[in-house]
Amino acid sequence: MSKDEIDRKLHSQTDDPAADIVHGAVEEFSVELAHVIRRHLRQKSWEGVRRIVIGGGFPDSDVGERVILQTGAMLHNEGLKVELARLCHEPDDGGLLGWLHLAPPQMLTGYDAFLAVDIGGTNVRCGIVKPRRARAADLSKARVLKREKWRHADEDPKQKDLLAGIVEMLERNIRRAKKKGLSLAPFIGIACPGLIREDGSIARGAQNLPGNWERDTFHLPSHVHNKIPTIDGRPTLVMLHNDAVVQGLSELPFMQDVRRWAVLTIGTGLGNASYRNRA
Repeated sequence: MSKDEIDRKLHSQTDDPAADIVHGAVEEFSVELAHVIRRHLRQKSWEGVRRIVIGGGFPDSDVGERVILQTGAMLHNEGLKVELARLCHEPDDGGLLGWLHLAPPQMLTGYDAFLAVDIGGTNVRCGIVKPRRARAADLSKARVLKREKWRHADEDPKQKDLLAGIVEMLERNIRRAKKKGLSLAPFIGIACPGLIREDGSIARGAQNLPGNWERDTFHLPSHVHNKIPTIDGRPTLVMLHNDAVVQGLSELPFMQDVRRWAVLTIGTGLGNASYRNRA
């Protein structure tokens, strides 16, 4: 069932057994999510976390919103001093906007925009990110000018087909930027599931993607760079980072009122990251 179908069952006023099943699933999922959060809060890396942003595709539905509210109420009744929040922008934009805080500073100045990709086990998102520093120095007014979303899981592509599709999305957005007269930075940020090594290779955790993304002979940034070696005549810099980390960083401008915060991304898989704001 699609998210829309499940949401319709949630709000069904008729004597529909499916509606009861959905309500039961909401209760069960809320209990499980509360358990996951309690376990994370016991980890040293999550010590002192006071706000958890729920990301991924999950909050983008009425069922997801209901689960977040019920889970928050459960934790509050237990006396846990932690707030659950949802992304301040479109869920599909989080894995793109987070690159504002990871890209080299020179890529955010002197250019109008840059390209970003968010690879998930079900969808790939690709967009043109405009920092709009003139409107807000903290990048809180940044936006995704154009975003494509490809539900690749429906097509069950092989790894080479998925990679080719990602390159095609990037090339289309390069043409769009040129048509709009945008000065595009020679930079591509890619968010991907898994543990990312310092050299940009994937150590583990990409099992929801087709093929073997963790093999020693595969390096995603290099693959993309070979396909798109330049942007507007300048050598392309391609960077890769964990998708939960990137999505969480998209919330950075809105988390300045807490010292420690974290993100849980719920989609095809479950991702997490915690952050500490510098004093």
